[in-house]
Amino acid sequence: MTFDLIGPIAYASFFLVLALVNALVCLGLNVQWGQTGLFNVGVVGFVAIGAYASALLTTPPSQGRLGGFALPILVGWLAAMVASGAVSAFVGAVTLRLRADYLAITTFGVAVVVQLVALNAQGLTGGAFGVAFIPRPFDSLASTPALYDLANLALIAIVVVVVYVALERLARSPWGRVLRAIREDERAAMALGKNPVRYRLQAFALGGALMGLAGAIGAHFIGFIAPENYTSSLTFQVWAMLIVGGSGNNLGAIIGAGLVWALWSASGLIIADLVPASFEARAAALRIIAIGVLLATMIVVRPRGLIGEKAMVSRHLDKE
Repeated sequence: MTFDLIGPIAYASFFLVLALVNALVCLGLNVQWGQTGLFNVGVVGFVAIGAYASALLTTPPSQGRLGGFALPILVGWLAAMVASGAVSAFVGAVTLRLRADYLAITTFGVAVVVQLVALNAQGLTGGAFGVAFIPRPFDSLASTPALYDLANLALIAIVVVVVYVALERLARSPWGRVLRAIREDERAAMALGKNPVRYRLQAFALGGALMGLAGAIGAHFIGFIAPENYTSSLTFQVWAMLIVGGSGNNLGAIIGAGLVWALWSASGLIIADLVPASFEARAAALRIIAIGVLLATMIVVRPRGLIGEKAMVSRHLDKE
């Protein structure tokens, strides 16, 4: 491999890894909103919970901070899913019996609380300094960025494919059809003996667990996390990804994540090249504007997204 190719391959792999991490978050939101109609505006909070849970369990011991158990990375990922799923289940248990706007307010509050805890609980999260020395998969390849990024890309791609296949099977199962029935007509589903609160709680916990897994994977890929990594702009990005790709469609969620992340990354490079360094902080708002324009255009041109939801009439027969 020539030196001229190493740089582009490393950057492309790095870009795709982060796109797939965002795709996992988007798949979690698709379970909650696309399949079930649960309005979660605190996505970033559940991602952060997963990231910190895995980081605290897998990092080496650190003086002045709890955690640091140096557990295997896989244990951290599983713990991230459990932690985010448990918080999602708790939030759902106290809000899903209420109207949808209460859920939106609560999830937004959860995101704010998580960020404040991450910023101020220095003995647990490292505070503004964050958590460093997070073990990374294939860390022995770190001296060769292209190989390191390619190895991580293969690993995360496998995780995304497994999650995608599992969610597709769930969507076509009786459980998935009940979720869509509750989303479309709750009273009709109740008349058939289904418990909407129980099914919504399960979907909300599953979506939160996937967000936590994505947060953990991203943390271990970068090797460092801090409160500034988990701002409300991430929630906005994920919602844009789902709407652009197609709410209710798992493949659309993945494609939307790739497209919006590409726009986000490209706009950052353009701003860095065209805007003087002294104005880059202010010009960064143009990235949000670019995604907003794309989102508005998609809503007008293709309201159902690039790949609309399929109407599933049975487990064996799908129709557009």
